Amino acid sequence: MAIEAAVVRAPYASQPGNSRGRLHPEPTSPTRNAFRRDCDRIIHATAFRRLAHKTQVFVFHEGDHFRTRLTHTLEVAQIARSLARALGLDEDLAEALALAHDLGHPPFGHAGERALDRCLAASGGFDHNAQSLRVVTALERPYPAFDGLNLSWETLEGLVKHNGPLALRDGSPTGRYREHGLPWAILLHGKIQDLELWSFASAEAQVAAIADDIAYDAHDIDDGLRAAFFTLDDLAGVPFVHDVLRDIRAQYPNLDSGRLAHELIRRLITHMIEDVIAETSHRLQALAPRSADDVRHAEAPVVAFSPAMAGTDRAVKNFLYAHMYRHPRIMRIMGDAEGVVCNLFARYVADPEDIPAEWAQSGGAEEESLRRIADFIAGMTDRYALVEHARLFDSTPELR
Repeated sequence: MAIEAAVVRAPYASQPGNSRGRLHPEPTSPTRNAFRRDCDRIIHATAFRRLAHKTQVFVFHEGDHFRTRLTHTLEVAQIARSLARALGLDEDLAEALALAHDLGHPPFGHAGERALDRCLAASGGFDHNAQSLRVVTALERPYPAFDGLNLSWETLEGLVKHNGPLALRDGSPTGRYREHGLPWAILLHGKIQDLELWSFASAEAQVAAIADDIAYDAHDIDDGLRAAFFTLDDLAGVPFVHDVLRDIRAQYPNLDSGRLAHELIRRLITHMIEDVIAETSHRLQALAPRSADDVRHAEAPVVAFSPAMAGTDRAVKNFLYAHMYRHPRIMRIMGDAEGVVCNLFARYVADPEDIPAEWAQSGGAEEESLRRIADFIAGMTDRYALVEHARLFDSTPELR
């Protein structure tokens, strides 16, 4: 196809023409390759649109300039494409994975996830990454012949495993899932499609994962400064950030604080991207993979920060954890938000008639009914969750 002939990829890149295909066979597109098609399906999904009103750190009504899940997702996609282009990877697959990586987040971000995990503690818990898989394989229903978006195997694999293998070769859970087992949604999908949970994902999926880290670090700094949770002088206590600020101030001694902050964010992103390209190129040279499967079967990730930049990443996250994520106002708001989600879940369990008819579960096992309720709540925006809470309860927190 002419589109494919114009694209030159590294031998270890995922090749859309050699995709392992879709669970439900479909005719190929005359104008788009498999991974570009996945991107487009994700962009047009209802769950993608709802990200515009889901919390990143700040609830949607706190200001027009703070990140939402949607703006964060778009920033991750931009960084992922830049990295993929520089490394000779498939940009469309990297973008698709970046666009889909947060589709399973419930309202109020990680606070909503914690609440649903508690509500489902006796039924396998709740995991936003597994819920993203559930969204694109079951809950989105735009097509007449099947549920889900029918994305390619490589996109589903990367969505589930972008942070590394989930299990050992014998199927036993590993890493963060070792103690409590694999999430229910991943086990359910595994009955109909093998995503090889024991291996690493493609280099494109690894790029999307590290792009998420870069976006979190840089843009949460930006939002934290805007919210006045900390100052540029506070940030100067982070060693690498201190050096960047020193260089900017030396070059532009009279720069106002707003432009100084923007230049800091810009340079942090640039430094991190360049570091990932250098470290990943070194790892790829040592591994010398001749195919995407060689990347999957490596003993370690191929996409990574250098040890020095990994230390910077940890230092930035530790700073943000102390000064932003654990800030008393954020903790109070997120505590109230968890209460909203738990209240909704308990109400729908006690009074099933309060849930919309299309989400009601007639008959079946209790666990299946609880999962339907969790699916409904996880799909809510912050705004809709608050409206629903106000409809069902006498008082609803303002989350301010």
